[in-house]
Amino acid sequence: MVEPIFISGFFLDYVLPFVLVFTLIFAILSKTKLLGEDKKQINAIIGLIVGIILLAFPFARNVVVQLMPFLAVSAVILLVFMLMYGFIWGKSEDVLDKGMKITLAIIFSLGLITALLFITGWWTPVYDFVFGRSGGSQVWINGLLIIILAVAIIAVIKGEKKSE
Repeated sequence: MVEPIFISGFFLDYVLPFVLVFTLIFAILSKTKLLGEDKKQINAIIGLIVGIILLAFPFARNVVVQLMPFLAVSAVILLVFMLMYGFIWGKSEDVLDKGMKITLAIIFSLGLITALLFITGWWTPVYDFVFGRSGGSQVWINGLLIIILAVAIIAVIKGEKKSE
């Protein structure tokens, strides 16, 4: 059976990293105008050379190939976070007060983290670490103390600003 071109090893290991590096170098040189105004041919040649050099070194190419899935997943997580941020802090008529917005932001952030833990399969190890072991209660007590200290420090700092 013939393998589709987009998942073939040649395409994933050589074509995509080359195009990515070429495009990035070309865009950086064009945007910064490092070599001067209207030097697109020179920028393209340098991008081409750097892209070919990347292909010549397997370690560097593998680093680029292995970082791209992380970049894609991070971009999607950032997109979801920014959508939730826009829902809460958007430029709508301020129906919600600031405290409610902060509360919703915390709830949505915890929901996103929980969803990521479920999707990646890390929910069970995290749950077992926090609740399932004999020292789980100590983790919660230490976390609560850290939160209390942080709130106290914030209260002191805000109190100093108001008294001035």
